[in-house]
Amino acid sequence: MDLIIVESPHKAKTISKYLKGKYRVDASGGHIRDLPQKTLGIAIEKNFEPRYVISPDKEEVVKRLAEEAKRADKIYLATDPDREGEAISWHLQTVLGLDEHGLHRIEFNEISAKAVERALQKPRTVNYNLVDAQQARRVLDRLVGYKLSPFLNNKLQNGLSAGRVQSVALRLIVDREREINAFVPEEFWTVTAELQDEEQKASPFKATLDKYCDKKAKICSKEQSDAALEALAKGKFTVGAVKRSVAKSHAPAPFMTSTLQQAASGKFKYSAPETMLVAQHLYEGIDIESEGGHVAFITYIRTDSTRVSEEAQAAAREYIAGKYGADYVPEKPNFYASKKGAQDAHEAIRPIDLSRTPESVKKILDKKHYNIYKLVYDRFIASQMAEAQYDSLQLEIVNGDYTFKASGKALIFAGYTKAYQDEKEGDENISNKLPPALQEGVPLSSLGVKSEQKFTNPPKRFTDASLVKAMEELGIGRPSTYASIISVLNKRKYVEKAEGFMKPTEIAFRITDILMKYFTDIMDVKFTADMESKLDEIDKGGKDWHTLVADFYPPFEQKLRFANTDGDEVTDVLCPKCGKPMVRKTGKYGKYLACSGYPACSNIISEEEVETSDVPCPKCGELMAVKTGRYGKFLACPNYPKCKSTLPYGDKKEDVLEGICPECGKPAKRLKSKSGKIYYGCSGYPECKFMSWDIPTGDRCPQCKSALVKTARGTVKCSNKECSYKEPAKEQVAERET
Repeated sequence: MDLIIVESPHKAKTISKYLKGKYRVDASGGHIRDLPQKTLGIAIEKNFEPRYVISPDKEEVVKRLAEEAKRADKIYLATDPDREGEAISWHLQTVLGLDEHGLHRIEFNEISAKAVERALQKPRTVNYNLVDAQQARRVLDRLVGYKLSPFLNNKLQNGLSAGRVQSVALRLIVDREREINAFVPEEFWTVTAELQDEEQKASPFKATLDKYCDKKAKICSKEQSDAALEALAKGKFTVGAVKRSVAKSHAPAPFMTSTLQQAASGKFKYSAPETMLVAQHLYEGIDIESEGGHVAFITYIRTDSTRVSEEAQAAAREYIAGKYGADYVPEKPNFYASKKGAQDAHEAIRPIDLSRTPESVKKILDKKHYNIYKLVYDRFIASQMAEAQYDSLQLEIVNGDYTFKASGKALIFAGYTKAYQDEKEGDENISNKLPPALQEGVPLSSLGVKSEQKFTNPPKRFTDASLVKAMEELGIGRPSTYASIISVLNKRKYVEKAEGFMKPTEIAFRITDILMKYFTDIMDVKFTADMESKLDEIDKGGKDWHTLVADFYPPFEQKLRFANTDGDEVTDVLCPKCGKPMVRKTGKYGKYLACSGYPACSNIISEEEVETSDVPCPKCGELMAVKTGRYGKFLACPNYPKCKSTLPYGDKKEDVLEGICPECGKPAKRLKSKSGKIYYGCSGYPECKFMSWDIPTGDRCPQCKSALVKTARGTVKCSNKECSYKEPAKEQVAERET
């Protein structure tokens, strides 16, 4: 039996169902090989050759696939149709010992029986241009990440990371925040008139001041506003130009990755990672009991193309004619140009089977999967429909040197809006209600003229959607990277959400500033976008990936060396370990001496005067030293690293006893962590090491026997997060009984 290898187990189940047991289908679970986790894994001196290793969690997978490959008549590698998928196929081919010139690779844009069968008829060799483009990206990202992250950890604080695209995205967020902070509101006034024809045959309508002396009106103060109102009161309103037309609105393009993320954010407030996770399920297949197993709903989700196949286009036109009528089918099929720089390797995101309407699956999909599927379905149908048409009317109303504007439009043919309502911001002067169709020169009565003071608004912080849009427009990152970049920024706490917007944290400013100081090219948007273009050149076979990395690395390494040594000062102090001169450096905790023989000798000596406290170490008895960390001063054992004991810093006070230790029955002590958070530990420490973030009651949970604790609100609950036991505090029970 032939073997088909895909990445995802869900994808394997869907394909296996469609092929009805004619093929053995198994999954690799993504990459089986990668660069090693704890070392650089790149031989810089050997033309930047990467050293790939089988991931520890994939050893059993590789063993299983190797056994299946031995028994298979033919082997097909059916990973995703992009660079990443091509690289996974290459790794599988290499590890399984397949012929590098063999016809093993198949690809399809959708997981359907027809698409898979068609792909099996046209196997090809692995596309090494795509593999090389992925290798170049991986090597560049590893070099930048593995070199810059330690630099940040040494200069700022532990636990930080930098990335070739991630750090540029963070800069966009920080720069926007600084624009907001530096923004100075400007005053302006709007003037609105409520008007009606003097014979009162038409309904009243509102018009807004647009021009003064044939130039854009700009009223910046109350004095100017009052002067305008006074002049208007003395003058007469008359209809000037009248422009009536039929306005047409073309259907929006079907979704690509970035626009799907933006639409899901706007309509449902879904984050980019959340949207992609749900879309991935719809692409790979969801277990539908009524349909006998896994069913795939949409085509491949990582794409920057708006192109659709002729077959899908014809099916959409037939569906539209049947549901909405022939008038809703455009005379010629709709085509959409992809943006400049798009790889255009795949179709746009669309439903696989138009007969599987959102209404027909609403009861079998959960809310999120239904929402995304309906969004994709409706947008694709709309993209192939006729234009919407509006009756548009624009009036110019003249009063002396002042010109007012009133506009409106009314729908006369729904077109694509029957299937999909696009979220476009309208002109504030345009309403969906038409002003009366008046003739030029008609005198108007004023029912009231008023002015309103306003102020300009600062630029908005980024949302997931607007950041994706900005990255796409600037050409940084690719469809497959947007969601992961946003995920890292949130996970690392470089940003925090404020009413749905991204607000950079304090460390984000520090990271951006230090990287901007030493690595201006890495942080430059144009440089990053240009790097994406060069990766595309490798994809198309026009450039060797080693050359790209070799051009990038030497200048980067030189900047890194300067950044790491900027401010260093060679001293007369000799290293007590090897005798070489010590170098005075500045780190996140201040100045220190480091051996100039590094990395052969890594000896360092603190230049900070060590302040000794009168508090003995609870573990070894030595008097604790006063240290300074990111949360301020704390006590640390001088015998570090042999003894790693630490205590909060401060005047010694009487121990506050609160609660009872459930382990030994001794009183519990209220303590404070280095970060200032209150917790409770047994007074019998170190013999008894019980601790809890809530007050221990001394009792055990009747369900799981873990410690019962009392929260700040007085509720008694189980300390085991997986146990749901909870009871009111005894004091509250007593109050209710009385």
